[in-house]
Amino acid sequence: MSLFDLTGKVALITGSTKGIGLAIASRMAEAGARVVISSRNQDACDEIAAQINAQGGHAVAIACNINYKEQLQHLVNKTVELLGTIDILVCNAALNPHYGPSQDIPDEAFDKILNANIGSAHRLCQLVLPAMAEKGGGAVVIVSSIAGLKGSNVLGAYGISKAADMQLARNLAVEWGPKNIRVNCIAPGLVRTDFARALWENPETYASVVSTYPLRRIGEPDEIAGAAIYLASAAGSFTTGQTIVVDGGGTVAS
Repeated sequence: MSLFDLTGKVALITGSTKGIGLAIASRMAEAGARVVISSRNQDACDEIAAQINAQGGHAVAIACNINYKEQLQHLVNKTVELLGTIDILVCNAALNPHYGPSQDIPDEAFDKILNANIGSAHRLCQLVLPAMAEKGGGAVVIVSSIAGLKGSNVLGAYGISKAADMQLARNLAVEWGPKNIRVNCIAPGLVRTDFARALWENPETYASVVSTYPLRRIGEPDEIAGAAIYLASAAGSFTTGQTIVVDGGGTVAS
């Protein structure tokens, strides 16, 4: 059996209709997992699930707005109803409604960022991990960001939420390790997604960013998916409480 085989595993991936989440879901399905496609839009979820199923994978579509605990509860309940107990939880969905100095961020935007980005991951883990432990263990992958490792004059609250993701992973790794549950983060650098479009679509901004990356380019969603599969599979069975930085070397060179 391959170290990266996920055959028979149930994987719930939030924010999985595009970008990094879509790449993770697609590659996990390719590795044999039965995946849940989830985002706020049911039509988008249906479309992606259909694509994965047409390619020989196994996917179901369950819409969920991560800002609401009752929707998170429905997402987990429906997943268990359709596929069984969750083996792999990928907390990928996030938002950032403010780009600019922290001094200028409205209270509503600050609260929304923290509630969505760290609050939803915390709540999903509360909902999923007890049953995961009863089953004998599993893996949680939280998609953080290098914004949680560095200061920024335009991504302040977002960076705070992403730093909190890393601490959440450490705390939960300690709490749930005795139950054979591993919890880790991935901290991507700049990746070509719609979410980060403001940072790579502008040629001047793009040139400024990649000039500090040793690989002199931004990442692609698939390059994050590989790290997620490592953390979710037997290959990562002795890795927990860690943040794996996948950033083209950006944090070591700038």
